[in-house]
Amino acid sequence: MDRNLAKTYNPNDFEERIYKYWYENGYFKADVNKEKQPFTIMMPPPNVTGNLHMGHALQYTIQDILTRWKRMDGYEALWLPGTDHASISTEAKVVAKITKEGKNKEELGREGFLKEAWNWTDKYHGNITNQLKKLGVSCDWSKERFTLDEGLSDAVEEVFIRLYEKGLIYRGNRIINWCPDCGTALSDAEVEHEERNGKLWHIKYPVKDSDEFIVIATTRPETMLGDVAVAVHPEDNRYQHLVGKNLILPLMHREIPIIQDEYVEMEFGTGAVKITPAHDPNDFEVGLRHNLEMLKVMNDDAAINQKGGKYVGLERYEARKQIVKDLEEQNLLVEVKEHSNNVGHCERCETVVEPIISKQWFVDMKPLAKPAIEAYKEGKVRFVPDRFGKVYMNWLENIRDWCISRQLWWGHRLPVYYCNNCEDIIVSKKEPESCTKCQSSDIYQDPDTLDTWFSSALWPFSTLGWPHKTPELEYFYSTDVMVTAYDIIFFWVVRMVFSGLEHMGEVPFKDVFMTGLIRDSQGRKMSKSLGNGIDPLEIFEQYGADALRFMLVTGNTPGNDMRFHLEKVEASRNFANKLWNATRFVIMNLEDNIISKNEASNKLKEEDKWIISRINNVVKEVTENLGKYELGIAAQKIYDFTWNEYCDWYIEMVKPRLYGKNEDDKNTARYVLLTVLKDILKLLHPFMPYITEEIWHYLPQTNQSLIISSWPKYNLDNEYKKSVKSINFVMDAVKNIRNIRAEMNVVPSKKSKIIFVTTNDDVKHTLEISEGYFVTLASASEIEIRDNKDGIGEDAMSAVVTNCEIFLPLEELVDIDKEIERLEKERKKLEQELKRVNGKLSNEGFISKAPEAVINVEKEKRENYQEMMDNVMERLEGLKNK
Repeated sequence: MDRNLAKTYNPNDFEERIYKYWYENGYFKADVNKEKQPFTIMMPPPNVTGNLHMGHALQYTIQDILTRWKRMDGYEALWLPGTDHASISTEAKVVAKITKEGKNKEELGREGFLKEAWNWTDKYHGNITNQLKKLGVSCDWSKERFTLDEGLSDAVEEVFIRLYEKGLIYRGNRIINWCPDCGTALSDAEVEHEERNGKLWHIKYPVKDSDEFIVIATTRPETMLGDVAVAVHPEDNRYQHLVGKNLILPLMHREIPIIQDEYVEMEFGTGAVKITPAHDPNDFEVGLRHNLEMLKVMNDDAAINQKGGKYVGLERYEARKQIVKDLEEQNLLVEVKEHSNNVGHCERCETVVEPIISKQWFVDMKPLAKPAIEAYKEGKVRFVPDRFGKVYMNWLENIRDWCISRQLWWGHRLPVYYCNNCEDIIVSKKEPESCTKCQSSDIYQDPDTLDTWFSSALWPFSTLGWPHKTPELEYFYSTDVMVTAYDIIFFWVVRMVFSGLEHMGEVPFKDVFMTGLIRDSQGRKMSKSLGNGIDPLEIFEQYGADALRFMLVTGNTPGNDMRFHLEKVEASRNFANKLWNATRFVIMNLEDNIISKNEASNKLKEEDKWIISRINNVVKEVTENLGKYELGIAAQKIYDFTWNEYCDWYIEMVKPRLYGKNEDDKNTARYVLLTVLKDILKLLHPFMPYITEEIWHYLPQTNQSLIISSWPKYNLDNEYKKSVKSINFVMDAVKNIRNIRAEMNVVPSKKSKIIFVTTNDDVKHTLEISEGYFVTLASASEIEIRDNKDGIGEDAMSAVVTNCEIFLPLEELVDIDKEIERLEKERKKLEQELKRVNGKLSNEGFISKAPEAVINVEKEKRENYQEMMDNVMERLEGLKNK
């Protein structure tokens, strides 16, 4: 047995070494094993060129805890890692790089640009994976996938073709979200909405050949250039006489009809709505119903196009200013009101999104959403916490068709080809040599790529080899739990569910563990703009990965945001230090030969039975908590037991035995210390893997690594309820005695007599066998057990515990004359302080000139000094009357 565990806990000395040891021994690998039950988690793939942030650290810590627990519990635990190609953000970074180098996409061409993108990916791919390894993740790196690797690309094309052939993928003109900065379409899930203060412009639309006009309100005056009608409600009597007539569109001088549509809300505004089908999703639907022209007045860069009259070439907000100015000059602007508006922004670059009509590829979502709704209703998919099921259902029940085409080069290119001769569309994995309809060889591939989430939606089964029927797919699918942040339920979770049901006939996971966001200490979201982000790597360097992991889990509950406090990381490191020092104490007191369980079982003392029973129950509770995803509660129970019961109580209780002469007592204490410590390390390993594995290798009788050791099991034979009751009584009594001594400022080295008064036979028996505890833990010189209070001095200090009163004679605790002398000195000191502070607060010059905060500090000092003075006077009066 190696007893040379380092004197001080320094995680930088061993964390990297331990990870290399795990990896080289293949402990992370999971293979098809029919003799074991599988447990599967798919790592939500981080951006391939990204860096680890606190949100990642939380999610991956949770996944690692579950994986390590299940691995120890006898499952074939697969945690499959991978990265996402992140089309929009990666392309933006590559464009920024080549722009700095004086190049652009068009000059490089598609092939040249993709070469740059692959070089960028190869260069930065290692960053995120190396950072994950520092966190301690035990995923199977031999099965690592990338959303653009060959196998996953094949799966993406297979899904596209299957959905196309079923009529669930189509091409059409629809209103989509357009990011002018990224230059691509966005799905609804890629648009973030936030309230912004804006304006509501009220504009006169003159009726043709009349003095009448209709007032229209809009938040986007620039879109009026594309108005093709004004709509009113069929039951709105205010406009019945105008229906069927034409208006003159201000500034553009075009005639547009007044139509009726139930979409219009009569009570809102003037009850008349401008209809711009090419620039508003609701207007688009009205346009379809009334066969209106889809008049697009903006280019892809959000500048006004040729159909915008004299405003052509103006950027949208410049056009807005000019349009408002012109309306004002022509007396067509009625009023402008302040207006709070929910504005959509690109989630990548934060540019305001422009709803715009565009020919894109879409997935028909209604047929795919229905089975996903049923799966939730039937309990096949469960959310933790369950309130997020409502978010899931709301999204699916109100789902719109999914725009999947992106005007980007980096990503999965659409497997779509067009014939220049007959305009036929060919969908195929391989480039066709000729048109299947007219046999022309003049064909070209669609330049667009697929939405990143299209490939991510297939992640739970494409990573296991689908569309091929691999042994891994059969064994590990469906997975057990998906751990992800609550803000991407509709981005990703929903899409994985309907994709799994459509292509595998089974939900992709049984449970969805929703994590909250990590906020700063003030409750703000961490962001680059605020400069309040915390780099996990810096925390690893300063405190170790275990401390950060433990901090992220303790006090955290599923689905709730948490605040990051450095003090909590320090507290977690202190806990690791406590465990380290306790282990060193145990190791230093062990002998080479440890007695067996059978040898120890008949020699157990009360404290031994108590701690064995307590760890037995902690094992049971922690296992139950983990099964319910109550990781924070589980971690806290391990912490409380380790620090309070094992270190602060049990170790202190057995020290006299370890230092005594009775060899049986020594050996039994050693056995229990080691046995309980091993179970602590096993329970704590999923949470703090590095320190527990390092310590484990210094303990005797540990033939295999902790990471693959067996999870402890609850054992009914280890229940010692009487011993637990006895030791709980002793602990309660000791705490009360310590409180009395602290109140009296008694130094720990001063011993005193302790009198217990009880008529309860069980309590008497407990006290009779517990004298040693009170000598060791409560500085007792002797204990006296009696059934009455006769002869106990009135000045004795007392406390009450269950079925028993405790008395400590005052003369045993303090030298009364010396205590009076000490208190008199304290009284004089406090008198001086009160005189000083009262003088300050009665000084009008100070009160008139000092800031309010400074005055309040002095008032608070006065209150504290007065309270201290009252306590001193009360103690003096009591002592002088003895």
